[in-house]
Amino acid sequence: MIMKEKITVFIKNQWREWRGTILFFLFVVVPVKSSLADWNWVPTGSMNPTIVEGDLVYVNKLAYDLRFPLTLHSLNHISDPERGDISVLFSPEDDIRLVKRVIGVPGDEIEMRSNILFINGKRLDYSEISKEHTKDLEEELRRHSLFAEENLDGHKHAVMSVPAVPTDKRSFTRLVVPEGHYFVMGDNRDVSKDSRFFGFVERKLFIGEATNVIVSFNKLDKYQPRFGRFFTSLD
Repeated sequence: MIMKEKITVFIKNQWREWRGTILFFLFVVVPVKSSLADWNWVPTGSMNPTIVEGDLVYVNKLAYDLRFPLTLHSLNHISDPERGDISVLFSPEDDIRLVKRVIGVPGDEIEMRSNILFINGKRLDYSEISKEHTKDLEEELRRHSLFAEENLDGHKHAVMSVPAVPTDKRSFTRLVVPEGHYFVMGDNRDVSKDSRFFGFVERKLFIGEATNVIVSFNKLDKYQPRFGRFFTSLD
């Protein structure tokens, strides 16, 4: 009984000491992160060179919906994803959170030929890109990659390909995006598991829009900070 009383007293003391923090977390932090704004560490290079491994990106969860905390239930529809958006979404294959670019919206006809996109019968424009867009990539990767600026419906952004990577996803025949669905891809076209693998993404699976890099650390170099990427906007 004495031990039980000691445990009870200990728990009560800990509750008195930490209740403010616990309640703040439960009723402020959790609702804000799940419904209003969040951040997402990016562990892979599927969005290179726009987003690099070790970036912490800010996610505006009010970009598309106001959702009930901790659910996908929309309390208020705000807008729909647009071509060019960098969106955070759940994979329709395994529910993993992904960061991808919206390429096609409902009704779009999409085709790809040797990593060149055609949308609604029109070839996208590609042009040379400044080295400033690739400076945060590892030197070895830069040497073995091709880079370009892609103009997606007026939204210009960097894309890349890695010719040495074996893949059959550099080309696909014409697809029509169904109502209520979207076609997404990574900016690293040869190293991205996206709609070319798991198909179209339902509107309800979109969490929010990634708009900025908050901080960035180089995972391949002892997590050295990339100060030049701190608090920068995403194209």
